[in-house]
Amino acid sequence: MTFATGKQRNNRGFTLIELILVMAIMIIVMGIVAPEMGNFFRGRNLDNEAERFLTLTRYGRSRAISEGAPVELWIDAKEGAYGLQAMSGYTETRTNAVSYSVASSVQISASTPSGLLVRSNYWTPSQTRTRTLPSIRFQPDGYISDSSPHDIYLKQGDDSEVWIAENDNHLRYDIQPGPPPQGR
Repeated sequence: MTFATGKQRNNRGFTLIELILVMAIMIIVMGIVAPEMGNFFRGRNLDNEAERFLTLTRYGRSRAISEGAPVELWIDAKEGAYGLQAMSGYTETRTNAVSYSVASSVQISASTPSGLLVRSNYWTPSQTRTRTLPSIRFQPDGYISDSSPHDIYLKQGDDSEVWIAENDNHLRYDIQPGPPPQGR
């Protein structure tokens, strides 16, 4: 057994200077990372909104096919909302309408169709409350109506934009790569 002679120092903790130094380094790192994290979460908000919109378009198409009646996805850019409803007059059941509001920092808009080509005209349009709003009409045969907008734009701030366009086969919408074309 050995006995300590003189003063022995206990080195099990941190000194106050060491703690202050670690806290200062953490504050500097947080100051650098926080703005970038804010941009990351704002971008995720836009991506999530685009995915939710695409999911609703796919649900609308499958619902139109399964119910055998046209289903309309309306877009209200002024109110920042969109929703889905079965067209009235084609079925005796309730329309089971759903609606969503976009995030407060996101704006939604739709292009107006031009130069209509008739692909399927045996389902005539009816007058509903959403006829004044741009709307995507899913036909019971699986096609998207000619009067539906070709492009949907989701924008956040001045530099973040997602462009959603109808596929060439007129069966669904997809997120398009790159910036939207000019003049649309």
